[in-house]
Amino acid sequence: MPELPDVEVYVDALRKRVVGHRLERIRFNSPFLLRSVTPAPSDAEGNRVDGVRRLGKRVVIALEGELFLAIHLMIAGRLHWKPKGAKLAGKLALAAFDFDTGTLTLTEAGTKKRASLHIVRGEADLASLARGGIEPLEASPLAFAEALTRENRTLKRALTDPSIFSGIGNAYSDEILHAARLSPGQLTRNLDADEIARLRVATQHTLTSWRDRLAAEAGDDFPEKVTAFREGMAVHGRFRQPCPVCGAPVQRIVYAGNEANYCARCQTGGKLLADRAMSRLLGKDWPKTLEELERR
Repeated sequence: MPELPDVEVYVDALRKRVVGHRLERIRFNSPFLLRSVTPAPSDAEGNRVDGVRRLGKRVVIALEGELFLAIHLMIAGRLHWKPKGAKLAGKLALAAFDFDTGTLTLTEAGTKKRASLHIVRGEADLASLARGGIEPLEASPLAFAEALTRENRTLKRALTDPSIFSGIGNAYSDEILHAARLSPGQLTRNLDADEIARLRVATQHTLTSWRDRLAAEAGDDFPEKVTAFREGMAVHGRFRQPCPVCGAPVQRIVYAGNEANYCARCQTGGKLLADRAMSRLLGKDWPKTLEELERR
């Protein structure tokens, strides 16, 4: 799923191409993409673009008259910039937004079409789409600590909960926790002040550094290589590969369709976190430490 760094790069690329220009037409290949009734797509057509912003993991295109197009890419949705009037070809193409400068197309891989478009009028209706989480890049030490410890959850779940933090998902939460040297299974209310401060610094540094890196890679081109698995990531998507800090093999736990990748040596003091499925299957044979795993 495109997360804060990826969405910010999309937003920056769109600003350069559409702000001050007119949205001439919206074309749909899938009627299920549109999740709102009023205003209608025709109400948005012909209006000038006043700005582009991020709302959580949504790309928001602001039009004159306080109209907003809020696009949520979910897991497999991607944006592409094409010459004006580009055809909506293939099953992956869901919609096209024709501007006087070119065409923005929205595609989604896979059979489960989860990407969505809401067309709303007014800041209040736009705000209703937000999940309530604080912006991690803007959070003061106090605001960060209060949001983090409001409920007693594991760090992995807290970082990826949009009602707590805005824009963080599975991939960058792994990278943040590795940078902070904290276990994904650690409970939020068990953290001391130094650990919370370290997590905030790691969160802001990880997100900004990846945002800047992805922007530099895209340059003046539209970002086309948006993926959850990036070369240069420390642990995410690197199961069994060596940790770039200590060399220990990266570990993985799978739960409820998601996964957490971590380094046992850097983050859990050598302890292996229990994968529910595998630990249940292996029972007493489940290794408890990295050393035990290596011996086996």
